[in-house]
Amino acid sequence: MTRQLRPVGLDFVRSAPVRLVFARVVSASPEAVFRALAEDVAGWPEWFSAVTLARPTEGGAGRQIRLKGGTRFQETVIASETAEVYTYRVDETNAPGVRALVEEWRLTPHGTGTRVQWTWAADGTAAFRFTVKLGRPGLGRAFRDAVTRLDRRLASARA
Repeated sequence: MTRQLRPVGLDFVRSAPVRLVFARVVSASPEAVFRALAEDVAGWPEWFSAVTLARPTEGGAGRQIRLKGGTRFQETVIASETAEVYTYRVDETNAPGVRALVEEWRLTPHGTGTRVQWTWAADGTAAFRFTVKLGRPGLGRAFRDAVTRLDRRLASARA
């Protein structure tokens, strides 16, 4: 069953009841990382192992995402600034308990590479919030592994 989520804006990234923030430095440039995030949406399953399908919708203004285990998202891109930030809001999902969800990828130059910061901002039922907090280490590992694979992928494309 798909449910409509609350339509939140960019301020939700800072004000959400549940905020998980992860960061990692990679060797790829902010421009290369941004292209992989925002322009090669269909390539996400190649580096983010939890993602089984990713496709841009509405000419790139939206995304359709499927995860391992069957979770589905319909998303709207709410910020896209080349080499700086890529943020999307989940509008519809079949995940239980979630009421609002925004993910922000913030990119900042770091030496010759990029500091990638992923903020996962959410609201939901008490059970959802509790489960997300318990799942923090797993989300952190998923982020770390995904960004490491993305960096390797971008490095091999440069070679």
